Amino acid sequence: MYPAYVLVLVLGLRLGEALGLRWEDVDLDPAEMTIGWQFQRVSGKLLHRETKTQSSDATLPFPDIVTAALRSRLATYRTARDSAGESWHETGLVFTTASGRPVEPSNFRRSFANACVKAGVRKVHVHATRKTCASLLVALDVHPRVAMQILRHSQIAVTMNVYSEVSSEETRKALKRLGDHLEL
Repeated sequence: MYPAYVLVLVLGLRLGEALGLRWEDVDLDPAEMTIGWQFQRVSGKLLHRETKTQSSDATLPFPDIVTAALRSRLATYRTARDSAGESWHETGLVFTTASGRPVEPSNFRRSFANACVKAGVRKVHVHATRKTCASLLVALDVHPRVAMQILRHSQIAVTMNVYSEVSSEETRKALKRLGDHLEL
């Protein structure tokens, strides 16, 4: 599931969007993907549906770490498909079980929690990775409108007030710069 972890951390994809991603929506050569589908549980059934809002839909360019992760996933996907033979269930999804079926979100959450433990990092919920992505973008001085577009929020207030955190170290640096400027 490493490639899916990369998508939720680097691009801030929602869990349903990552698991609902189709190969036809991924283009590795220009390094971009179209987000327009998600998995959603409705009345106990896992449904593959279009994303809820127009602002959720987007074509996102992605960095080399995502390209490498998706190329790795494609190789694993092809190997699993060939190994499964007649028992393969073709869904067109990027992330599947060994038989081609959709990944159950609760299984992904468990896998993610286990990966956090193995990596020795604080255990967080998968959805919290959106906040991590936003906070990293803020720490890298990415313009708020760009962060909003990456996270596909309809309002910048959501991106800045709910999802992004500024570290105390960044606050300290900003106040030092302000103080230095005022002393001139």
